Amino acid sequence: MSQIKLIPTKLKGKVSVPPSKSLAHRAIIAASLAKGISRIDHIEYSQDIKATIGAMEALGTIIEQHEDYLIINGNYTFTKNNTMPGVQIDCEESGSTLRFMVPISLVKENKVRFIGRGQLGKRPLDTYYEIFERQDIGYLYRENVLDLNVVGELKPDLYRIPGNISSQFITGLLFALPLLSFDSIIEITTPLESKGYIDLTLQVLKLYGIEVVNHEYKQFIIRGRQEYKARDYRVESDFSQAAFYLVAGALGNDVTLLDLNLDSLQGDKATIDFLKQMNCEIIENDEGIKVVSHGLKATTVDASQCPDVIPVVSLALALASGHSEVINAGRLRIKECDRLQATVEELNKLKAQAVEHESSMELEGVGTLIGGNVSSHDDHRMAMMLAIASTVCKEPIIIDNKGCVKKSYPSFWKDFEMLGGKIDGGNL
Repeated sequence: MSQIKLIPTKLKGKVSVPPSKSLAHRAIIAASLAKGISRIDHIEYSQDIKATIGAMEALGTIIEQHEDYLIINGNYTFTKNNTMPGVQIDCEESGSTLRFMVPISLVKENKVRFIGRGQLGKRPLDTYYEIFERQDIGYLYRENVLDLNVVGELKPDLYRIPGNISSQFITGLLFALPLLSFDSIIEITTPLESKGYIDLTLQVLKLYGIEVVNHEYKQFIIRGRQEYKARDYRVESDFSQAAFYLVAGALGNDVTLLDLNLDSLQGDKATIDFLKQMNCEIIENDEGIKVVSHGLKATTVDASQCPDVIPVVSLALALASGHSEVINAGRLRIKECDRLQATVEELNKLKAQAVEHESSMELEGVGTLIGGNVSSHDDHRMAMMLAIASTVCKEPIIIDNKGCVKKSYPSFWKDFEMLGGKIDGGNL
């Protein structure tokens, strides 16, 4: 792990927001399940996206990787003899890859080993284990380490899934169930969180020819024996990455974001609503989108639909006048790190006033942040939040692991410097 020292300075300029990781995962999978050849444009090869590409290749898909696009041939998906000696899927640290691929890999009788690293083995998979038990699918796993072996075939069924767990389980089933021999139903047994991610899944499924009947997010009816249709697709830019620059604008930086779709279904677009609540203005012109603050004011932020943007939104709350709260934030604890604890801990190192609770945090706004040694907790979103924090600190920030941004945004430090960010020791 390598440290990085950031000298406080304001960012100024234009930045092209990276492609949506959420949509890229989904498009790669849908194209791989389609008979025919598809082209996926606007691709960035983060570790998570590489993991999903590798996962589909393990199932027989032929994928050509070009500089910023993919050519995907789904004609050979599932055609390999995967049962002997079996398939290995390396999910790296990608929760999306793991939870999407478990049901997809079992569309046909299969023997699959899932491996990964980092905190991925600690992310709960009980929802799938319950399905395995009910459908007599064999499985074996190790505690706290991702080493999951599964043998069997997914069956059409009535799937009862709690809505307050990761939507990734629902997405994985929505991709797999249309390919089974009979109809299935997914019934959501508690109020659904992260609806925005389900909207993205349904959008991509429809584009690739799959019909799902959505009864107010309480029940999804999936007809069996459907066929994915090959098509070309351009991945739109990512609001979860845009959130760092949107908050930068709220903190007095002058950043214009290019190629951002304000009509997007991405749940992380809620960052714009949060900033508006905090007395910020969103300015849209021919060049792009920028945020201007008219004096940050405290507010209450509901994290249930967009947990990934909470660390950087909390940075803005830490500097907002008054008492703020982040509520319904329990799922932050099962990300790449315990992001609820880590966000409070690292902001307080910078002399913010944040208090952690079981599923929430409180913040009392302060006028400025100090700087010093902080930790990314080996989490890409924590590292990027702290980089934006450096622009409003009195003293330099030293982050312990700059390389973790490769998980979702490999070019982050390059873009940070391009916008005028100062990294001690010269260019990366």
